[in-house]
Amino acid sequence: MSDKSEQQRLSVFKTYKLYVGGKFPRSESGRVYEVSDSKGKWLANAPLSSRKDARDAVVAARKAFGAWSGATAYNRGQILYRVAEMLEGRKSQFVHEVADAEGLSKSKANELVEATIDRWVWYAGWTDKIAQVVGGGNPVAGPYFNLSSPEPTGVVTVLAPQESSFLGLVSVIAPVIATGNTAIVIASEKSPLPALSLGEVLATSDLPGGVVNVLSGRTAEIATPLASHQDVNAIDLAGADDVLAKELEIAAADNLKRVLRPQPVDDWRATPGIERMTAFLETKTVWHPTGSLGASGSSY
Repeated sequence: MSDKSEQQRLSVFKTYKLYVGGKFPRSESGRVYEVSDSKGKWLANAPLSSRKDARDAVVAARKAFGAWSGATAYNRGQILYRVAEMLEGRKSQFVHEVADAEGLSKSKANELVEATIDRWVWYAGWTDKIAQVVGGGNPVAGPYFNLSSPEPTGVVTVLAPQESSFLGLVSVIAPVIATGNTAIVIASEKSPLPALSLGEVLATSDLPGGVVNVLSGRTAEIATPLASHQDVNAIDLAGADDVLAKELEIAAADNLKRVLRPQPVDDWRATPGIERMTAFLETKTVWHPTGSLGASGSSY
């Protein structure tokens, strides 16, 4: 009888699931598809999302929007920073997944993961500052205060970049939710595993369920019903090719969605600026009369 230490141990393979409404459902269709590394080696079976999964994600995102957009910007920043703390604690897992997904050495993958965590912290710091940058008082001719302030657009569909499985992913998710929107994220079709693992981090942080919903599968199959969905307010086409982007833009016109067209990014590690935050903000302008308040003659 051989010693137990000599017996070969069977690995416990991870079951990846969608992240919708704070829960981890399998695709309602029951379908999966094979995900391989850069050398064609099988890594896992990922859920193949259906149109029903996409509609469920919209319901979850809309349900979460009121509370998330109504939270203070400072509170949103605290929650996003907590997500960064959780990412730091699971860094080794993401290094492994990014290395497999993008064909990188462990050291290069480690650099990307650290840059991703730093990017999340960067956006966490913007939550209570963006209003001062893009809002403020307006000079008008008349006895009025005229104030402009940014407000979130609503439910935003985000097509994650196809090649940058983690840094690019976070670079398009974080600005959407930092400004009070809720998101439906379509993970990279080729490399969805970091996105699905991010859902596990979000679920164990303080982020309310439904604020971010992660779907995996065929990008065009999932994005098409979301682009035409009447309860989706905006769409980021970062992960769409030219042909798909044009089709989705046409579909999005039906309910006047905000559309952020694909923009080539040479290096996702470069400082992103505030454009992705302002892309999904609306500006509310309020007029308020000034002058006498009554018989006392007091004024502002």
